[in-house]
Amino acid sequence: MSDDAALYTQLATIRRFEETVLDAFPKGAFYGTTHTYIGQEANAAGVLAHLHDGDLVFSNHRCHGHFLAYGGDARALFAELMGKATGVCGGIGGSQHLHWKNFYSNGVLGSTAPIAVGAALAEKRKGSQAVTVLFLGDGAMGEGVVYESLNIASLWGAPVLFVVENNHIAQTTPTELAMAGSLAGRFAAFNIPAVELDSSDAREIYAAAGQEFAQLRSTPGPRALILHTARFGPHSKGDDTRDPAFIEELRATRDPLTIHGARLEESERTAIEAEVDSAIAAAYAQAEADPLPEHAAYVKAGY
Repeated sequence: MSDDAALYTQLATIRRFEETVLDAFPKGAFYGTTHTYIGQEANAAGVLAHLHDGDLVFSNHRCHGHFLAYGGDARALFAELMGKATGVCGGIGGSQHLHWKNFYSNGVLGSTAPIAVGAALAEKRKGSQAVTVLFLGDGAMGEGVVYESLNIASLWGAPVLFVVENNHIAQTTPTELAMAGSLAGRFAAFNIPAVELDSSDAREIYAAAGQEFAQLRSTPGPRALILHTARFGPHSKGDDTRDPAFIEELRATRDPLTIHGARLEESERTAIEAEVDSAIAAAYAQAEADPLPEHAAYVKAGY
């Protein structure tokens, strides 16, 4: 499989997984809530393709795309959302709280920043050469603990890549109503080099991320990659206050699958899509048939 085909497979896998989640949630298939990654797939695919063994990834409430791009299993992720024993965390973490290998996510806004910086400093002290990647949304840049973390990361030279996915709306609040100044300026205040990219092209993001990883591995210390992106779906399941016409415009101009898929022959693209559709459908069916954990009976009984 060519690099472009592999990248498209990654994008299509994340998209089809998230579409399945949004379709099944109203039917009562999952517990809790969920925050899908539709429209932002190129970020996870482009950034996490540069991971080495031992690198760490910290995610947030919109973590499914990051988990799948990290190499996580779709069946285990479906099962986690369903509260099944075969889930990533045995069905007790749900959509937002995942741990698998060196992948961690937490739904508390900004909370992973100090954890990621601490982990990066621990790896530095061990001499492991590992890079830590922290995904943040633009909304998290309103949390004070993030700035405390930037300060320590800069002072102590933590080998961490801060990836800010700016989808221009924090839940239902447009960024311009909540953020003064610029994202790059926030990192500049702590002497952290920042690169900005306004793109939904997985190739462009892959290239920019590759340069950041190379810098981190040669000269350990914090760096930032600010990705101006587009969220096509609601914040969670149905809380989207944006004009539907605006979302359609985003889909027409900023769709990572359309942009990257145009590089493939139509026959190759449709074959990949068919294979992904089949794999995601099988993963969902397997998770649906999987058992609940033993503790589930006690929870249902009210104990």
